[in-house]
Amino acid sequence: MEVQKYDGNIHPDEWIDDIKKYRPQWNNNYEGGFLGTVISLVDSTIKLPTGIDDIEKLRNVLKEDISFTIFKNTNKRKLQSLKYIPESRGGDTSKFISNFLKLLYNAEINDIEEQKKYLYNSLPMNHFNYISNEFYRKMKNVNSTNELIKEFEEIVSYESNLIKNESIVALKHIATGKYLSSIENLCYTTGSHTQLIFVGSPEHCPNSLWRIKFNKELATYDDTSITLQHIKSNKSLGLYYGYNKNQTVYGYQKSPVTEHTEVCCGGSMNHWKFNHSKLVKLQNHQGYLKSNDIINLSIKKARGNYTQNGPDVFLRSHDVQFTNENDTLQEVVCHNERLGGNDEWCIELIKQYIWTIDSLIN
Repeated sequence: MEVQKYDGNIHPDEWIDDIKKYRPQWNNNYEGGFLGTVISLVDSTIKLPTGIDDIEKLRNVLKEDISFTIFKNTNKRKLQSLKYIPESRGGDTSKFISNFLKLLYNAEINDIEEQKKYLYNSLPMNHFNYISNEFYRKMKNVNSTNELIKEFEEIVSYESNLIKNESIVALKHIATGKYLSSIENLCYTTGSHTQLIFVGSPEHCPNSLWRIKFNKELATYDDTSITLQHIKSNKSLGLYYGYNKNQTVYGYQKSPVTEHTEVCCGGSMNHWKFNHSKLVKLQNHQGYLKSNDIINLSIKKARGNYTQNGPDVFLRSHDVQFTNENDTLQEVVCHNERLGGNDEWCIELIKQYIWTIDSLIN
């Protein structure tokens, strides 16, 4: 096996500790013994003084050479340029941490506060406000490198579940365990005659996938309006306001069975608010919408065409079924009654929107 020479591009401690395993072999088989053989492996560009009579003296000499100063400074500059990219954007957290720790070792950065600084500076701040804020909060009482890496892993694991603008999601109705769905060009035979909404399969499928959109990267509770665009049809979940097919009723149309407000794909009202389900005891969350949150969805009814100050109505499904041509489907409605279990939806992240690498690292 070829033995690595020392040329200033490896930490002296690592090189010597690795080469010590050859001591028994070299003591017996090489002229000059172990120490002489080790000295012969130092590159000729590194000038060694005479009088080196043990391996520890050699270690110290290598550390005092200018090549080691350059090596440490090079690794510090690599740390300064290091950028964290999560798996959802093609990165690898395990490799990132391994590289980060190796650079710390090579640069001999042992001070925990300095380590925090380098790790913090690796975050792509323009898209990771959550991580940067959490970093300061969680790292405040960290006193070791192991704690530092552990807290960082918890932060990025949480971040991987955050729902970002343009991500693909599914909405599971908690009470029945089925997914909010629509089928392109399958329309109500009553009310608006627009593309209908129902709760269908207990497994998500192409008909139950939605693209969530809002005006920033992360959706915060209480102040973010969202739209849900059906992937298959490109139409948005909402309410229809206008005439029915027969031009006899103008306004919000009624659902097929319970005669609550009809919910459809393609209606003119499609901006929804979300909030934590009032039936779920709140955990310590960061205020951002994330996968597997149990939420209530509401939409504000306009009063006529000109004002948006109408009442909020909530998205609901239940075990009530309706017949639409040859199909029997579970009804989805909006209502303004007391909230209950039928108003709970679990939002599941199917695929995060992939931002470009350039936008992440700038």
